[in-house]
Formats: sequence, structure tokens, C-alpha cells
Amino acid sequence: MNDPQNPALAAMMQRAVAERVYNFSPGPAALPAEVLQQAAEEMLSWHGSGVSVMEMSHRSREFESILAQAEADLRELLQVPKDYRILFLQGGAIGENAIVPLNLMRRLDAERPKADFVVTGTWSVKTEQEARRYGEVNIAASSVEQKFVRIPDVADWKLADDSAYLHLCTNETIVGVEFQEVPEVGQKHGRVVVADVSSHILSRPVDWSRLQVVYGGAQKNIGPAGVTIVIVREDLLGHAHPLCPSAFNWRLAAEHGSMYNTPPTYAIYIAGLVFQWLKRQGGVPAVEQRNIAKAKALYDFLDQSAFYRNEIDPSCRSRMNVPFFLADESRNEAFLAQARAAGLVQLKGHKSVGGMRASIYNAMPLEGVMALIDFMREFERSAA
Repeated sequence: MNDPQNPALAAMMQRAVAERVYNFSPGPAALPAEVLQQAAEEMLSWHGSGVSVMEMSHRSREFESILAQAEADLRELLQVPKDYRILFLQGGAIGENAIVPLNLMRRLDAERPKADFVVTGTWSVKTEQEARRYGEVNIAASSVEQKFVRIPDVADWKLADDSAYLHLCTNETIVGVEFQEVPEVGQKHGRVVVADVSSHILSRPVDWSRLQVVYGGAQKNIGPAGVTIVIVREDLLGHAHPLCPSAFNWRLAAEHGSMYNTPPTYAIYIAGLVFQWLKRQGGVPAVEQRNIAKAKALYDFLDQSAFYRNEIDPSCRSRMNVPFFLADESRNEAFLAQARAAGLVQLKGHKSVGGMRASIYNAMPLEGVMALIDFMREFERSAA
């Protein structure tokens, strides 16, 4: 994508690529270098328009084409059904912790609205705590007593008959558990199932027969912080609480094509470039196979080592976020310093958990995971 007529830009790009490290950040996370290069080349003038997308009117023909293409590509990548609307919003997944109940809790004409929550980690705890501000919360299941090392058995879930929806966080970024598939608890019982998919969206296919709403912040597997994706079945629009802010009313957002207010234009543009990159990789099924290979390589290494450990039940280990601990945690700082020197960055675990964490989203190549394994093997050998 480098412009052959601009050797200075080409040289700058080559230097920047040479300086790149393997970034295991949980979010904002690594983006494909190819996407960053294209964005750099289009920074001053997008497609000959003479302006950057960053300074482009959201009402312009140019941006409207960017938004339409991004939506079409996302719909294709995830095979989103025609009766689902795709919204590009603001506020992040934490914002949606309030926006979801404000849009859905009053679907039922109950005296006090209610929703079910399955609590599998830090983010689902935050979600159910926020929802308490808008209605009654039923904890259908929780693995807090097991320190979130596994997902509660579906047979043990205690779902309320009068709940407006069931909420799941299908990949917990901090503790590293992931639903390998969404249980069939919605369609059979006429339930609405809502999933926070922030940290594994586009890493695997979505079973739309089991999910009626999915949402996620973009900054882990889609693009830069600033845009939030909401995909919602059309019949769920129009049930918002009267006090729901207009900008966060899904019906209004859908009616205005995600432009009820000025959308996060540049973040949408970058997300669109990532969608096009994913299509060039072979789409979600092809990327899923790469993610399986990356996760297997890292977990296999951890499982055979007495120097490192992963505490998550193998049945629900995350493909995206792999937490691990050193047997001797006094070596943590040395591990991080030497990893950084080796070009492996952002491996420190979340402060609430400790240890290490490797986030291996779509943009992380297998070579990066193998470089991490090689470093871990050498660090273990040198510590012997």
C-alpha cells in the first residue's frame, strides 16, 4: 500500500515497521500493521478528497460511504441476519452496562423490571452492579466462590420466569474464561439473551439463534477506543425507559443510521479497515482456526511447565486472554523487564488478579505467540 511516488513516506513506514514489538495489551490492543499503514497513507487526504477522515464531516458523502461499507462488511463477516440492526455508538461496554437495561428492562409490564445475570468474572460483576440502578437483578449463577476459574454448569442456572433478558459476558478479559458456545437457554424459553462480546467479537462465528443482542467496545479486537458496536434484533427496539438519554436509545440510533449525534468517525473508519483486513484473511472461520492454533500452542506450553501455571478450567479457557503465573512470583519484575527487552510488551496481569496475561487477539500473529513461548522457555531455563 506504500505510495511508490513518495519515497520519504515509504522510508518512514519501513522504519516504523522495524520498530514494532509484539504487543500483548488487553486493550486498547494491537492493530494489524497493514491497517495502520493504510491509515497513515490516507491521513492527509482520504481517497483524493483533500481532507483526513479525522476532519471529515459525518454528513459528507465521503463519510457516509465509509460508514455504509463498514456496516456491510461487519454484517458479512458475522453473517448478521437481516432482522438485526448494527449500531455504531459511543460509551464503551461499560456505558452499555447502563444502556442495555435502559433499553430492555421495561420490555415486560412488570411492577419492577428484572434481568438475569450469569456472573463469570470481573466484567459481569460490573454489569450486574450497574443494572441494579434500573431494576431488579437476579443472579442466575455465579462462579465467584470458585474465584472465576470456571463457568457455572448450565444445569445449575436459576433463571427467573419474569426477567426481561439474560446477560452473559462471553469472554472475561481479566480472569480469562470464555464460553466455548452460548447455551441454548433463550430460544427454547422465549428469552432474550444479551452478550458482552467486547474481547472476542470477530474471533469466532456468532450463533444468532441463541443471541438477540451483542455489544462490545472496539478497542480489543476491532479498532481504537471510541466506538461501541451494538447488534440488536429489530423487535427489541422501541422499549427504552422514558429517562433513557436520546443518544443511547437504540431505536433512535437505528432510525438515524447511527448518526443521531456525531459518531466517532475516525474510530469507525479504522474499524472498517480492520473489517476489510479480516476479509482478506479469509473471514471469521479462517481467523478462528488461527486463534485456536495460537491458544493451543500457549496453553500446551503452560501445561507442561512446572515453572508457569494457568488456573482456568480447560473446558472454558479463553482463546483471547491467557493469564498465567510464575511459580516463584518474586521473579515477576525480572520476567516483565526481560520480556520488554525482547520486544514482548504489556504482559503484566490485571491488578485485581496479578501474575501475567497474554492477550492474543486477531491481530497477534502466531509468530508473536511462538516468540513469547521461546522467551518463556529461555527465562525458565536461566532461572534453574
